[in-house]
Order: sequence, then C-alpha cells, then structure tokens
Amino acid sequence: MVTLQNAENALKTLYLGVLAEQLNVGVNPLLAKIEQTTADVWGKEIVKLAPYGLNGGVGSGTETGSLPVVGGNNYAQFKLTLKNFYGNIEISDKAIRASANSAGAFVNLLNAEMEGLLKASKFNFGRMLYGDGSGLLTTTVDNSGTDKKTVCVSSVKNLMEGMIVDVYDSQGIISELTGARIVSIDRGAKKVTFDKAASALINKGCDLYVQGSKDNELTGLEAIFGEGDLYGLSRAKYSFLNPFKKTVDEGISTTAIQEAIDTVEELSGGTINFIVSSYDVRRSYIDYLSLNRTNLDYMNLDGGFKAISYSGIPFVADRFVKEKTMYLLNTSDFKLHQLCDWRWLEGEGGTVLHQVAGKAVYTATLVKYADLLCERPMGQAKLTFK
Repeated sequence: MVTLQNAENALKTLYLGVLAEQLNVGVNPLLAKIEQTTADVWGKEIVKLAPYGLNGGVGSGTETGSLPVVGGNNYAQFKLTLKNFYGNIEISDKAIRASANSAGAFVNLLNAEMEGLLKASKFNFGRMLYGDGSGLLTTTVDNSGTDKKTVCVSSVKNLMEGMIVDVYDSQGIISELTGARIVSIDRGAKKVTFDKAASALINKGCDLYVQGSKDNELTGLEAIFGEGDLYGLSRAKYSFLNPFKKTVDEGISTTAIQEAIDTVEELSGGTINFIVSSYDVRRSYIDYLSLNRTNLDYMNLDGGFKAISYSGIPFVADRFVKEKTMYLLNTSDFKLHQLCDWRWLEGEGGTVLHQVAGKAVYTATLVKYADLLCERPMGQAKLTFK
C-alpha cells in the first residue's frame, strides 16, 4: 500500500540522485564543463584568494652581485555570498490516497511532479548562468492599447508560461502584480499576459523578476563583463578583473574570433576552450563558413550535448545568450562553489514532505546554496556583433 512514508523514501533514494545529476550536468553544455566544489566556502560566504600577475622575485645579475629582491605572489581576495536556490513540488493528500492501492499510479504521480520540477529548475539555472545576478528577466515597453493583465516587453527570451514573477516600476514593486503568474506569451508581438490585473495600464520601463529573486541570483557571465565592482573589488584598482570586450562592426568572421582568442592568450596566459553564442550568431558563423566553402566539423560533449568546432574548440549556442553576442571562455577558470549538492529541505526526523498549514497538501523543497566564481576574469572574452 502506498503511504506518505513511501513517498518520503522515494524522494530521498530514487529521485534525489537523478535530479542532482540532471541539474549538475544536463542543464547546458557550459555548466557541464564547470567544476563544482565545496572548497573556499566559509559559513555563508565564498572567500577565495586569487593570484594575479607574476612573482617579482626573479632577475638576472652579475656573478658576485646582489640577488633579486624578494617579491612574492600577488593575491586578491574574492568574496561572494552563497545564493539560495529553491524548487518546490506539491502533492495533495487526495492524490496520495487516490493512488494508495496502485503503485503504478503513484509512480506516475511522482514522475510528473519530478519532471515538472526538473524542467523549471533547468530553465532557471540555465538562464541565471548568463545573467548578472540581478535576476532581471525583461523590461516593459510602450503598452498603448493593451489591457491591465497584459504587458509588452523588450524580449521574451527569459520568459515561459507558468513562471511566477514580480513586476517593479521606478517606485518599487507593483503590489497588484506581486507573484503574478504568466498565463500566455505572444512571442511574435512580445506580449505577456498574467493571471491577475494591475490597477492601471503598465507603463514602459517596468522590470520583471522571478518571484522573490531580485538581486538574489547566480553571479553569471554578464557580471564578469559588466562595469561595476566584481567580487567586492574595484575594476579600476585591479586591472585583471577586466575581460576582453569588443564590438565588431564588420560582422562575424574567423578573424574577429581569432583576434579575441589571441588577445586573451597574449594578455592572460590562459587558453580559450569553450565558445558559446546566441543562435543568430551561430547561424551567421555557419553561413560565413558556407560562403567560404569551409567544412563544418561537429564534436560530442559531456552530458550528451553536441557542438560545432572552431579550431578544435567547442562552439555551442544557448537561448539565454543575448542576441548578436559571443562568449569565449576558459572554463577551467570557473568554479561553482557550493555548501552542498542539491538536497531536500528536511524537517524534524528527516522528513522532506511537509503539510501546508491549513491545507490538505504536502510540499517538498529542493535546495542548493552556491554561486559561480571566475578566478581569472581577464582570461575571458566577449564579442558583440552589429
């Protein structure tokens, strides 16, 4: 007979390992290349000493002259606060009791919940990987003629039906649209419809965030290529925090790509081993090869992903990379520092299914405390194509 205890055991022993594996390797090719570690995690923070520059204690001299002055390694202290990632599933008491005498029905119930949780977690973790940590999904534009449940946005790339979002204007969060769920997306017109209405038409310049996530997301790639301080340090003071960035006017070409790779290798001593771009950039690159009658080579990557090859470097596209953008990365410089791997949030006695107060519903929460850190920002590059 299926019981609540059976559900507990299944979540702990059968599903947790599969979920963790999929979320660590199966999110996208870039995350599959990044090492995950518990090193340098101190309490609620990541604190890492990052070496930069050269040891100064070397030099040449005369046979009887003085030895070089000692000059040890240079270190900068990176500091990040661990981000909190959560994923919830919900199972009603009625559903559990209805499948009590059918193990198959119960397995189907749990499978459906796990698949939904996995899909949503992959989407959001993959999105955060290319963000700047602010959690900004998109911004509203001129909404003339729309109703109070519908907004026009600049991009729908980071949005999906079913997402629960908060909407902020210049004064802060819009209370009527706190926890608004996306019901429909007109991707051609870039219109989003919520399950609740605002008190007035939403003006342009409002920002959408995943519920409760504003300024609480992973320190993704855009944080590295941004303008402000990084990891608690000033870019003006520490030049090695500045990666290579260039806007290419003449369109994609092997010359532009190779220039970025050569510049990074020349300045940082690192080696680019991974290229990721938006889909439009990858299409342009394939067209460029076709026009130049160059063969297109493919590669198999960890996690079952495929990539095209640029001089032996895997080149993939990702839906969350901004249009006309290409990142050239040394993935060995990145680490996902974590307090622990994905775990169920446990209550007293190790229970993972918890009854919602006042409701005949049980929930379980998947958690991870981690953040992404790049040890050598100057070893990365970003190209923007006009």
